[in-house]
Amino acid sequence: MKVKEPRVREPKAYLTLLERLGRGEILCSDGATGTYLQGHGLEPGGSPEELNFSDPALVRRMAADYFNAGSDLVLTNTFGGSKFILDKYGYGDQVREFNRLGAQHAKAVASPNHFVVGSVGPSGEILESNFGTTPDAEVYDAFVEQITALEEGGAHAVDIETMISSEEACLAVKAAKENTKLVVMSTMMFDRGPRGWFTMMGANPERAMKMLRDAGADIVGANCGNGTDAMVDLARELRIVDQGYMIIHSNAGIPAIRKGQIVYPETPEYMTERFMQMADLGINILGGCCGTTPRHIEALAIALRYRAEGGQ
Repeated sequence: MKVKEPRVREPKAYLTLLERLGRGEILCSDGATGTYLQGHGLEPGGSPEELNFSDPALVRRMAADYFNAGSDLVLTNTFGGSKFILDKYGYGDQVREFNRLGAQHAKAVASPNHFVVGSVGPSGEILESNFGTTPDAEVYDAFVEQITALEEGGAHAVDIETMISSEEACLAVKAAKENTKLVVMSTMMFDRGPRGWFTMMGANPERAMKMLRDAGADIVGANCGNGTDAMVDLARELRIVDQGYMIIHSNAGIPAIRKGQIVYPETPEYMTERFMQMADLGINILGGCCGTTPRHIEALAIALRYRAEGGQ
């Protein structure tokens, strides 16, 4: 009797991050990393990135909680994962390990239609190009070390976030573009003053977005420093000067100290109403920064699904 050959199933093809944005989807990002970890035992002043090594279960649980809340993409626990920051904690020789593990932990709990995004924060240095003392080439090399390790860990993209220097952000964008195949996002932190919106280093939205695009960023935007009311206004300004893919990560309001605890005032419902205003402005990826939790992201994800299904 002839043995029947088993049927070989073709693997299901999942859309990439940029393909989903190209279809017009508005993607739901995650919420705060520091807020979550501090709520689960991270001591004040401790290194979040060290937990990638010492408490992998907690880091995986955080990613899983955000994915389960409805996040399409989750950032890795590597915001302070550059050599400059880890040196301050005594972990400067573990940059590759901490970043690779950070990506692996998020990837371990992601489904095939989820995206793991490597988080890359500022170096904490002042570049020579910003009239500081740290050579730009040294910072570039540090970003290369961090970002290539994130790619090795399985990240699909990188988010160069909370940047106050456009020059430094562009170094990180180029480090990613020139040394990896990752989708590259970059978000600046803006403050609003009498003359409008500016980064701490003096770039307005138009200049900052143009610099990021010229450096090769696929997705640009803003995060941190503001609650959702201000972020709606900022999103409107950003959309005037840039029509490409854009991301906003908003704080849950401006923090206050109550009974010795840092409290962020914006509720999931409050934030979601304003996130939907940003969706109407054409922001392609929405998520939370400081103070946001899986509850905030769950409310946002439900609202985005309702909108995608034709609801208002």
